[in-house]
Amino acid sequence: MKKVRKALIPAAGMGTRFLPATIAQPKEMLIIVDKPVIQFVVEESAGAGIKDLIIVTGRHKRSIEDHFDPSFELESMLADKKKKDVLTVLKYVSDLANIHFIRQKRQRGLADAIYQGKTFIGDDPFVVLLGDTIIDSKSPSADLRKMIDLYESSGKSVVAVEEVDKKLVSRYGIIDGKETKEGIFEVGDLVEKPDPDEAPSRLAIASRYVFAPGIFNLIEKTKPGKGGEIQITDTMRYLAEIGELLAVKISGHRYDIGNKIDYVKTNIDFALKDGDVKAEILKHIKSIDY
Repeated sequence: MKKVRKALIPAAGMGTRFLPATIAQPKEMLIIVDKPVIQFVVEESAGAGIKDLIIVTGRHKRSIEDHFDPSFELESMLADKKKKDVLTVLKYVSDLANIHFIRQKRQRGLADAIYQGKTFIGDDPFVVLLGDTIIDSKSPSADLRKMIDLYESSGKSVVAVEEVDKKLVSRYGIIDGKETKEGIFEVGDLVEKPDPDEAPSRLAIASRYVFAPGIFNLIEKTKPGKGGEIQITDTMRYLAEIGELLAVKISGHRYDIGNKIDYVKTNIDFALKDGDVKAEILKHIKSIDY
């Protein structure tokens, strides 16, 4: 059984829900207090022991590459001005991981975006972390590490799930699974955005996956759906049918930076966890006249 040593981050979406902010700026580079969303994701991967990753981008995504590249001119200026604290932060970002980039030239769905990393991944198992979703907990990498350990002990692909309110199940892919151990499920099927009264569970796919390399062969067999896009949920149904898919219920909370309301909520929550700004933010919230 090969160890999981690589990760793939799809970050090719257009971000149309955030226009005009995303005309020239990727949604993955939107800031949560003082850090872009995608940095949280790379930190989560690195914290789980994965240092080699590929980010799948698209047009107007060059700023993601620039963010993780060493900035020698800025480092030199900070060194001259003896701003050691800021220089440490800058070097930390560029040293997080060995990051490679590839473009998804046409928007053909999440499964197709994952497929773009086939050459980089080769015959190795790998993690997929969506670039616009943050998992927050006391140890943000703990859930991912648990998924990796489960793959390495079972040889089966693993998907993260989060229990959501019944009225929200129609927003997500939902698993139909049998709990075999606490928080671990054998997945029999997946249903995309079901009606709340027809959903097989309240366990929603939570934007983290560990795949065996055979997933690429299954993506090739997956038929395009609405809009000609190939969805990874459809591909994972093949895995479920042959008993090769497990699910892990995450202990942390998922922040989906996919719409304006959740984005603002995420900024508020993270600001209230930041000792430098918490007091002023609380003061401001209390002063608002509703």
